[in-house]
Amino acid sequence: MTPQDLVERALAASRADGCVVIARESSSVNLRFAGNTLTTNGAMRSRSVTVVAVVDGVAGTASGVVTRSHVAAAEVAALVEAAERAARESEPAEDAAPLVAGGAASPTWADEPAVTTTGVFAGLAPALGAAFARARAEQRELFGFAEHDVVTSYVGSSTGLRLRHDQPTGRLEVTGKSHGRTRSTWVGRSTRDFTDVDVPALDDEVVRRLGWAARTVELSPGRYETILPPSAVADLMVYLYWSAAARDAHDGRTVFSRPGGGTRVGERLSDRLLSLWSDPGHPGLECEPFVLAASSGPASSVFDNGLPLARTAWVDEGRLAALLQTRHSAEVTGLPLTPAIDNLGLDVAGGAGGVDDLVAATSGRALLLTCLWYIREVDPQTLLLTGLTRDGVHVVEDGEVVGTTTNFRFNESPVDLLGRVAAAGGTELTLPREWSDFFTRTAMPALRVDGFNMSTVSPAS
Repeated sequence: MTPQDLVERALAASRADGCVVIARESSSVNLRFAGNTLTTNGAMRSRSVTVVAVVDGVAGTASGVVTRSHVAAAEVAALVEAAERAARESEPAEDAAPLVAGGAASPTWADEPAVTTTGVFAGLAPALGAAFARARAEQRELFGFAEHDVVTSYVGSSTGLRLRHDQPTGRLEVTGKSHGRTRSTWVGRSTRDFTDVDVPALDDEVVRRLGWAARTVELSPGRYETILPPSAVADLMVYLYWSAAARDAHDGRTVFSRPGGGTRVGERLSDRLLSLWSDPGHPGLECEPFVLAASSGPASSVFDNGLPLARTAWVDEGRLAALLQTRHSAEVTGLPLTPAIDNLGLDVAGGAGGVDDLVAATSGRALLLTCLWYIREVDPQTLLLTGLTRDGVHVVEDGEVVGTTTNFRFNESPVDLLGRVAAAGGTELTLPREWSDFFTRTAMPALRVDGFNMSTVSPAS
């Protein structure tokens, strides 16, 4: 049975006052390697179906949501019944709203789900093989993996929605080690199809960074001028984005809450003319152009499934411009409806070049990070985060990298950090290392920031 058939069968079986059905068909392939040798490869397929049942009652409208995997035709009626039972047993939903009305069906609604195959690695695999041979000759080791997923989502509703989206997601992560594994570095790339991944250039970067580690510079914890590569900027900005639910801010629970009540929308976060944005149509970052919600929470609502999405500036020219909104939270806050979007970008006016340009323009001493790891929240009221640097903290002196120092634990707020941007590169597609399992579609500049807080020495390599 096709995913579209499952959607139609579930809608036909529904006896609730409203129903939304989401079917997801997923295929994925991967390559894994260690010690300059391919170790495993595989391919997987999966399917899930989510039924959202809406029941009107005297006290209000309730919803019930049930998701199951590998649903057969004979199991559809039971899945719908379970969702309707959950709705009848639930309290009225705070985010209740009329289901989104359907318009024209997606042109590809009736087509077969998109799939990926190992053919997506046709150019990547030989390039990795050449990199392995070079690494063996130079007494280095490469470890890592490449993954590619394609998820086709179908959304149907009792109000006529028939929407479909195909989402390819790929990433390559490589850790390079040398000198008996005493030195390490990391490079990673996000991609839609691997045709834009330059393996020789990535390997050259591994060689260069491992070379920087030949000299050790002893440094103590403290606040340092620090150059953050785009990947590290992405990890910090993604956490900021995830913390930007308008309802939580309105209720006084986050860094975006205004003292005395309400939100900080309209307040200046940085003197820099920077913009933090999401855009479902941005080249290289394309994602669902409509709301796709399998659960309700502060920043999502199952009642909003199918709402169209458009480019949204969360920070505009340094001012907080919008927060993640459902239709319900927009009514509560009195702010425009700005639903969450599955990508994120940062632009800084005047930013140009990349990490090397920021290094060359640095006078005095600064630190150059490779990536961040194990990021956790310390204080939601300031969005203070803690985490570790990993795979190399390099020391810059008067425009040149002169060595490598220890890794550190850091304590920083990405909101506060926006106010301390001293210089920026140009925006480029990048892969956040910490959040790459959950959020890969990012475009960020490298940043040089004042007073980045390296709080303690970390034993992490």
